[in-house]
Amino acid sequence: MLVNGLPSDCISADDRGLSYGDGVFRTLRLRKGQPLQWSLHFAKLSHDCLAMGLDCPAAELLLHELRQLSATLPAAVAKIIITRGRGERGYAMPKSGRHTRVVAIQPEPEFTASKSQDGIQTAVCRIKLGHQPALAGIKHLNRLENVIAASECRDAGLAEGLLEDGQGRVIGGTRSNLFMVQNGGLFTPDLAYCGVDGVQRQRVMAYAGERGLKCSVTNLCVADLQAADEIFLVNSVFGLWPVREFPGYLRTEFPLSNRIRNYLEEDETRS
Repeated sequence: MLVNGLPSDCISADDRGLSYGDGVFRTLRLRKGQPLQWSLHFAKLSHDCLAMGLDCPAAELLLHELRQLSATLPAAVAKIIITRGRGERGYAMPKSGRHTRVVAIQPEPEFTASKSQDGIQTAVCRIKLGHQPALAGIKHLNRLENVIAASECRDAGLAEGLLEDGQGRVIGGTRSNLFMVQNGGLFTPDLAYCGVDGVQRQRVMAYAGERGLKCSVTNLCVADLQAADEIFLVNSVFGLWPVREFPGYLRTEFPLSNRIRNYLEEDETRS
């Protein structure tokens, strides 16, 4: 792990990322020191930093640090965190200061092939996502809703759970973006009020656009999902998991999900 370019696993106790979740992050995979889909991840990091009023580190600097840390790992997962750095007491953003940059590497986790091939069981989590349009789509450090939901899934033995907002709209998974297949078209939740706009979501939407496949951004509820032909979840670490089962829904074949998963896997080294 590097903190501001130096080997360390510590940040200051008064860092605003720790105190208030004042920062953003990205999680991505690497192969032989090369981050996959780097241009998309860096563009999203830059976007989120700008939205939060943070200075985004240069791409070359981050690439250097990622390669430095992953040199001995054939496959790894990286986490890049940018916080507003140390600050005085109080919520108000400091007028100046040095931001904190953390780059961490871990070996890539192993996922059983059955999740990708046979699909997963999921359910709607009890906790609801709150609305905050100013932060919608941003991968900021305030992720307590996801922490609670992920713990709920773990206790229930689920690989992933679905999150609704207070109005009953399904927004996505605890760590993933959601797509529904209906009559040959794709549908994905509107993230105008909450949720994270992930890189894999962008890639699936680009896949649809390149092939003339309708992809609608819309409001979805549980009843919509129960009537779907297919449902799948995506993120940059596990790739694509079809949904096999959740209350009121059971499917055993995932033709379009499988085609999209194959595309994502074959195209993953494009940067």
